[in-house]
Amino acid sequence: MDKRTKIHKEGAGRHQLKKIVADLLEHDDFHAAMDVLLSFPARRVVSPLIGFLYRRGDKRQQRAIDAIGMVTADLAKTDMESARVIMRRLMWSLNDESGGIGWGAPEAMGEIMARHKGLADEYHKILFSYINPKGGNYLEHDALRLDALRGIERLVRSRPELAGEFADHFIPFSNSQDGNVRGIVSRIAKSTGMSRDL
Repeated sequence: MDKRTKIHKEGAGRHQLKKIVADLLEHDDFHAAMDVLLSFPARRVVSPLIGFLYRRGDKRQQRAIDAIGMVTADLAKTDMESARVIMRRLMWSLNDESGGIGWGAPEAMGEIMARHKGLADEYHKILFSYINPKGGNYLEHDALRLDALRGIERLVRSRPELAGEFADHFIPFSNSQDGNVRGIVSRIAKSTGMSRDL
């Protein structure tokens, strides 16, 4: 009986599951590893995947973002409400009351919405609100705003039509002193046809 079968039949403790998820995120064949992750119950693997969002600068963070997008979008096909719970959990992590910082959460939200139209229709305005200084959801932390821009970039690659009404949100970032920010905004503009507006 391999580890995966044992998890399915007997269940696994939190630490064991986290170790297996970590191994999959480091696997040389990432696509094969994602196939394995998708074979697990989504609600079991999401928590350890979210744990890897806090590992900034670690390749597992970016892979965890991809994996959260795939797992949540796949879950939404059969259980939309559970997928919404994952979206709300990511949103909550960005709330001061959560006691955390929410590293990677906006980017994971963007990846989920890039992969599932229904979730994009419901939640895209919230993602854009994170970069709007005139709104109540504006992310004050520079690194979190960068995560939000990365999430938007992921979203608009698949769904550029969702960005149209938010063009003015990007104007303050187009002249940023941070080259990473300017680069992301430039790519967003090209994906959405907003280049002339920025």
